[in-house]
Order: sequence, then structure tokens, then C-alpha cells
Amino acid sequence: MKRIWISLFAAAGLYHGQATAATTMRVATWLSPSSEMNITVLPTWGKWIEEATEGRVKLKLEHDLGAPQSMIDLVQDGAIDASWTYHGYFPGRFKLTSIAELPNLGAGAEAASVAHWRIHEKYLSQANEHGEVVVAGLFTHGPGEIHTREPLAGLADLHGKKIRIGGGVQSSIGQQLGITGVAAPTTKVYEMLTQGVVDGVFNPMNTKRSMRFKEVAPYTLKMPHGLYLGSFGIFIGEDFFDRISAEDRDAIMAVSGEKLSAMAARAWVQADKEAEQDALEYGNTITPASKQDVQLFAELTQSIEQNWLEDVADRKVDAGQALAEFRQIARDYQTQMDNQG
Repeated sequence: MKRIWISLFAAAGLYHGQATAATTMRVATWLSPSSEMNITVLPTWGKWIEEATEGRVKLKLEHDLGAPQSMIDLVQDGAIDASWTYHGYFPGRFKLTSIAELPNLGAGAEAASVAHWRIHEKYLSQANEHGEVVVAGLFTHGPGEIHTREPLAGLADLHGKKIRIGGGVQSSIGQQLGITGVAAPTTKVYEMLTQGVVDGVFNPMNTKRSMRFKEVAPYTLKMPHGLYLGSFGIFIGEDFFDRISAEDRDAIMAVSGEKLSAMAARAWVQADKEAEQDALEYGNTITPASKQDVQLFAELTQSIEQNWLEDVADRKVDAGQALAEFRQIARDYQTQMDNQG
């Protein structure tokens, strides 16, 4: 009888240990370990998740599992639990997410990211562009600026220049500015600038430090709120959600969505500020765009909005109303931020 009781207590202890063991959410990430995503955004999200689930779910970063273009497939297939990617790497698939990248918004990354999430929830999710994954956050990086090997007297000097551009709205902006767009992975840009294969690059300011562009593109023409804002998504696998309780699913989403989107944007903007100061100390020249350049940019890019509306017509979403509300939300949010100092 004594042995039976010992066995029962041991079994109960084992069961209790299994029941309370934390579930690990493996998150694939593809930027360098020193990037703001890997040192701030994803770890902060992981802390929120652990607190919200009372320790039942913990986040673990997994590096070097594939290119950013493979992240959605990895999550959808269940090979990894969650990840994030840049929508511009999927030409033709993500059209509606470009709403956050359209120029002349008049608002920064955090305001755009909050608006991005709200409009996705109200309108854009109906098109299911992300497929069989749970969208946990949508955000933009900081303002995309013009970094060049040689100084520019103004925006018009870009005409005919070879500029590395990413996907999405960047391509349309490049066409309107008269540049020769060169597509290449970000990891190849330093070498291309060094060898003179390109004259410059469109990128947020943080790449001056993270990609060492301060060494090979020491001149920056800085537009108010940038030329564009690049759109990103953070997503979780449905298989992972099926493995955890409804309580924990709700807890995770409570610290995701708009809260996660805004936090991610703030982290990227903070990285921009630090990189800009670093670049200035290194000897870079950062020149604010003139009023004439701002007006010229608005004139050259005014057709991009209408082109986007035509391009997303097949998505069966009220894109016109979505865009109007997106701009209003972002601008109101930006005004609140400005008033708060």
C-alpha cells in the first residue's frame, strides 16, 4: 500500500509538472541580431506575452531559418510558430498593405502603424492577403530617405541616377523621380555602393548604422516624414494557436494588434534617431529638403494614390473609403503626438 501511495503522488507530481510547463513560441527572424527587431521589438513582445499568459507561453527567437520571402510559408506550414516579414518582398501578393506606404501622408511611422492596424481590421483583412496565418501586428519602419555617394543639390538631381530600391511603392516613387531603379537584397547594397554599381539607396536612417551605409553613402537628403514608409507584418501560425488554450490565445492577442504595431514603429524610429546622430558624428552630411523639393515631390507623386486604387480594385474592398479613413486616423494620431511634445 505504501508503494501504491508513493506511485500515485509521483504520478500526480509528474502530471502537475507537465500541466504547468511553459509552451515555447518559436519566432523566426531574419535581420541581424543587432537590429531593432531582435533587440527591442520581438523581446518586448515576448515579455508582454509571458506576463499576459502568466508564464504559460514564452517566446524564443530563431535565426537563420530562411529569407524574409519564406517566412509566411514557414509559419503556415507549421515549421515555425511565428515570424515577420516585409510586404514589399511579395510583388503581386500584398497590394492592400501598400496603403501604409503611399507618399505625402503627413504623419510618421507610429501614427501610420496605428492607422494600418485599425484599417486592416475594419477593411483590408477581408481580402485575406496573408493567407492561413493569424496577423498579430502591422507596422512601418521609419521614414525612407535618400542616401547617396555624392551630394545632391536637390531632388531634381536624382534624375538618371542609379538607386537601389526595395519593392512596393518605392518602385513607383522611383519612376516618378526619374531614377534607374536597381533591385537587390539589402545585404548587397554596401558592396554595390562601394563599387559604384549604384549611386545611392532609398532606406530608413537606421541603415546608416546597421548596414554601415554611413561609410559608403555619406550624403542624405531628408524629406519631412520621408519618401515612403515600408510596410511589415507580424504573424502567428494557426497550428500554434490550436496547441494552446483559448485563454492564452486571447491573452496573446490582447498584447498584440495595435499595441504591438505602435511599439514596433517606435522602436524603428528610435533606431533612426540614434543612427542619424551616429552618422553625423562619423562625418556624414544630412540635408533637410527645401520647400521647393517638398512641393516638387508632392507634384511628381500625386498620381501614385490613384494608381494604387486602380491596382487594388480586384481585392473587392472599399479601398477609397479605407484610404480616406487611414489618412484621417494617421494625421489625427500624429497631431496628438505633436501636441504631447
